[in-house]
Amino acid sequence: MNKLSGTFFKYRSYTPIPFVIVMLLYANPNVWSIIAGFTIAFLGEMIRFWGVSWAGSETRTTSTAGGTFLIISGPFAHVRNPLYVGNILMYTGLGIMSFAIFPWLQIAGLVFFTVQYLSIIKGEEAHLSSTFGDDYQSYLKNVPRLFPRISAYRAPGVVQPPFNSAAGRRSEKRSIQAFVIVALTILLIWFLRRL
Repeated sequence: MNKLSGTFFKYRSYTPIPFVIVMLLYANPNVWSIIAGFTIAFLGEMIRFWGVSWAGSETRTTSTAGGTFLIISGPFAHVRNPLYVGNILMYTGLGIMSFAIFPWLQIAGLVFFTVQYLSIIKGEEAHLSSTFGDDYQSYLKNVPRLFPRISAYRAPGVVQPPFNSAAGRRSEKRSIQAFVIVALTILLIWFLRRL
């Protein structure tokens, strides 16, 4: 990874914090923003959960990219980076829920997180290519980075770990907690403004 990719990768769990602070300070939710935003954010969290149930806790590392397996099952059969897609949907959905500085904050967040993840992805792709060789090259050619393909990619010779929802829950615990706390805070702001 180059220096920028490495920095984004290392601190990717913390870069949403300024976005969340601004979103909560300027929150102006309404019924429709809450419904639409929550739906998008929940979809993002479900994609993340599906992905970590295949990939496991290796997705939580901040030191190096890559893992033990080349995961091509579950959401990885449709898009190479489902966890990043899930994150982008979650941040965008929560931003819509808050209706803060709408639509500028949401657009800025969408652009920033897309740029951040594309930078990280380029570094990860170089690592995965050197680690998994031809299997990864075939995967790279057939599965898009961020916009899912409809049919699932198949490569029968690539060994996969089992789907493990218990490991997914353990790995995703912090993300789910953060999602619930932010969503409930937005709902509380909406409720208090109606009093």
